[in-house]
Amino acid sequence: MDETDRRLISALRHDARASLSDLAQTLGVSRTTVRGRIERLRRDGEIVGFTVVLKGDVARDPVRGLMMLSIEGRGTDRILRQLGGLTAVRAIHSTNGRWDLLVELGTETLEELDTILAQIRRFDGIAQSETNLLLSTRKSSS
Repeated sequence: MDETDRRLISALRHDARASLSDLAQTLGVSRTTVRGRIERLRRDGEIVGFTVVLKGDVARDPVRGLMMLSIEGRGTDRILRQLGGLTAVRAIHSTNGRWDLLVELGTETLEELDTILAQIRRFDGIAQSETNLLLSTRKSSS
């Protein structure tokens, strides 16, 4: 993958529906070059698909946060099951370093977020937690 491919992917991430003509003008190459590069990137598995972001997806979860959890003992599987059952949990990531899990949370209000944070902190086996509110998102893959 060269610099033109990276610039093409960046442009597609910004607007996957951009016309070949617009992409060609942005990149300073021909429409044929853009078409060929997109086809090659798809064939090689670099581009695996395109997506649509709906207004409802953007409006969902006006209050979002990341909760980092440290788990004591061997309670990870149980805690993962408990977290998976909570409607405010959007994603759970295992991590390395100080924290064992990173939990993405989304709620309608700060009060709802506070309630879910308190509930998670009471799970047996949670040794420590830290939460950061997400103030804005500059780039999202959703």
